[in-house]
Amino acid sequence: MLAIFQISKLLIKRKLKVLTDSEKLELQDFIQHQPFVKEVNLKNIANSIDQYSAIDTEKAWKIVAAKYHQNNNKSVFAINKKLWLRYVAAAVVVGLFITTLHYKDTFFQPSGDHSVVLANKNAAKSKPGTDKATLTLADGSEIELKKGTLVHTQNANSNGEEIIYEVKKQKTTQLVYNYISIPRGGQFAIQLSDGTKVWLNSESQLKFPVAFVEGATRAVELVYGEAYFEVSPSSAHKGAHFQVYNKKQKIDVVGTEFNIKAYADESNIYTTLVNGKVNVETQSKKVSLLPNQQLNLDLTNHTFVIKAVDTYGETSWKDGVFTFKGKPLKEIMKVLSRWYDVDVIFATKKLETVTFKGSLDKKQSLEEILSIMKSTTIDNYEIKDQTLLIK
Repeated sequence: MLAIFQISKLLIKRKLKVLTDSEKLELQDFIQHQPFVKEVNLKNIANSIDQYSAIDTEKAWKIVAAKYHQNNNKSVFAINKKLWLRYVAAAVVVGLFITTLHYKDTFFQPSGDHSVVLANKNAAKSKPGTDKATLTLADGSEIELKKGTLVHTQNANSNGEEIIYEVKKQKTTQLVYNYISIPRGGQFAIQLSDGTKVWLNSESQLKFPVAFVEGATRAVELVYGEAYFEVSPSSAHKGAHFQVYNKKQKIDVVGTEFNIKAYADESNIYTTLVNGKVNVETQSKKVSLLPNQQLNLDLTNHTFVIKAVDTYGETSWKDGVFTFKGKPLKEIMKVLSRWYDVDVIFATKKLETVTFKGSLDKKQSLEEILSIMKSTTIDNYEIKDQTLLIK
């Protein structure tokens, strides 16, 4: 479903001639590789959005709803007005619905000639992860944070999905650090005392001060794991930059949004810039990233490469979506193993290189995810004692 929204947005931007280079490549990729897009008359759809130059989403919703009821096919997905009105591309989706009612059965397919796994219907459901974390205070004491539980400390409050640190009225002269740790099968968000928001993925840990010293550099450490930062700008803090440390690199920020993936069991660190500007300092060099760029630091030989990427694909995890664009199963299963808290074993090395392309809802069970990734050659898997065997 997310692919429909995305391509609709790209079509509108193409019509308005505001596509970026990376978005042009993404649209070409959609047209070339997505089965349901091949059956859509893109020219007719693009021409039909003239009347929606102002993007009247209310009007678009009414047309979408009417067309959908007319086709009487509610199995593709339930109509949800609030969700649709969030997307500026709602107007163009009318044409997509009419021609792609079979989309659910055709979109999620492996991008190679190999296949993945069929769900074992007799297996017990493996539940998806949830909001949970452990907060470690300066004195070493620990507080469990979890969905549905309210927590109040001297410096922060949590509603069970995020924890918010209060802005101190008195000036801070000495830094006091806390840690927030996310286990496998967990995720959590934190708002630091300067207003910076951080989303933490499964199996991650962040070290941060309870309050920052006014006017001084605001520094935190991503000890391991993955985090998305929405940084409060330096202009709001007397010019004080924001810095993120992690193994082998330092990131200097003025005010921006970016993602860092630095898991302890992986030999690469990925820094992806969404908005603004960051300076990344490694052991060998200091470079600047522009929006839609990713720096891949290889820890084995201390070299790095910078390339243009689809930032949504790299950061959609924080919005409840797994996005894989031609990723090998070995890499995909690392992501799934952290979220569903399972260990993954491949029956053959060849399976590790099979690639998959698609977007998956993180709220689904592991079995539902695997059934979406089904094909005909590899027809089984087994889950036992938190271990997933792909046969």
